[in-house]
Amino acid sequence: MVADRLTDGVRIGQLLASEVSGNEGRLRDLALADADPDVEPTTDGALAYRIVREGEAGGDGVGREVAEVYVHPDRVRVEFVGGDADRETDAVDPSDAPDSSDPSDAPDIPGLAAAAADEAGLRVRPKAVRPPRTLVFVEDGAQVKRALPVLEAVVDAI
Repeated sequence: MVADRLTDGVRIGQLLASEVSGNEGRLRDLALADADPDVEPTTDGALAYRIVREGEAGGDGVGREVAEVYVHPDRVRVEFVGGDADRETDAVDPSDAPDSSDPSDAPDIPGLAAAAADEAGLRVRPKAVRPPRTLVFVEDGAQVKRALPVLEAVVDAI
């Protein structure tokens, strides 16, 4: 039995990145963006990379953001953003706004992420900001595999 646990935040982040980028299943459309290979962990968390869904943005080469991954000295924090952070919500004339801009039509990404993470046995907490976020903590290397169903639940919803 293995007595040592992997609790290096940078290494946990690398493992998660490898699982996401190498996944040929339900996560095959995900990619890493804005990756910082030299990220230094901080107690507040340093942005290591973003997880995006390829081919869903306005042709600028960057897809819709699914999550942001921050590294701490002893863990990784994955932040799932609610609503569509990229969508402009302040239309000059409401009649010009497309029907799909109705926020009630958008899936509850923070709620889905929280439920999936809780079911996977990961530590979860909400972040009361606009747009709302759910924080999922990956605290050792073994929990990386448990984070994948959370990403799958979010990808299936968007």
